[in-house]
Amino acid sequence: MINKKNIIVVLLGLLFLFGCSSEKEISTTEKVIPAKRLIKKLEGNRRKIKTFEGTGTIHIKSEKFTGKTSFKILIKKPDSIKISIYGPFGIDIAHGLFSKNKFMFYDVLKNRVITGQNSKDVLKKMFKIDLSFEELIDAFAGAVNLTEKLRTEPTDYEVLDDIYNLTYVNKKENKKNIYRITKDDLKITEYRVLSLSGKELLSGDYSKFKKYEDVPVPLSLLIRNKSKRQSIKIDYKKIKVNENLKTLKINLPSDVKIIKW
Repeated sequence: MINKKNIIVVLLGLLFLFGCSSEKEISTTEKVIPAKRLIKKLEGNRRKIKTFEGTGTIHIKSEKFTGKTSFKILIKKPDSIKISIYGPFGIDIAHGLFSKNKFMFYDVLKNRVITGQNSKDVLKKMFKIDLSFEELIDAFAGAVNLTEKLRTEPTDYEVLDDIYNLTYVNKKENKKNIYRITKDDLKITEYRVLSLSGKELLSGDYSKFKKYEDVPVPLSLLIRNKSKRQSIKIDYKKIKVNENLKTLKINLPSDVKIIKW
């Protein structure tokens, strides 16, 4: 004869197991963000950063130039950058001021300033790497511009234990974009731009994040253009986000030599 007490224990055990299974399933579902909403959140985070100030080191590698130096950068979105380059013991080497259409580059050691209309060619000569002005702003701020992805669904959306993998295929441009995002705090840890044959064209790796106004900002980033053998490695010692910036201006001596491009 079956003991009533044993039946009750078994039933309670089954209820506990089903309860745990159901609870786990619900919580997992709640944590998964639909792809469109995820992109909106990521792009919203990028746009929350209005001003950015950072000091650290920058290491540039290309076929024509390789060098590492200390620097300070001020960014006022959408279209202003001031960068200062320093040598050993904090010696002033150069200051650059860039807007959407104009630029000024002051070579302290040669006491000369170069001014002219901004363009990708100018940025390439100054920074020794092939980036547009918008790409340069995002690169220094440790951001990834996903504006174009707001209007399209990903080709593939993979949800792993702690990572979202987003893939966008553009057959017209023969490109595939892949993004890896952490599920818990939506950090974009890396992105890859590949040809459809699998050749890597561009990549970005981000680490050592800190949160500012709930936006994860990387202190260390590496951007590589493998097809052109170029890379920028930035390591910030200190950053400030959305704080009032002084006027982005370069103080020039009265005897400076002016060169117009």
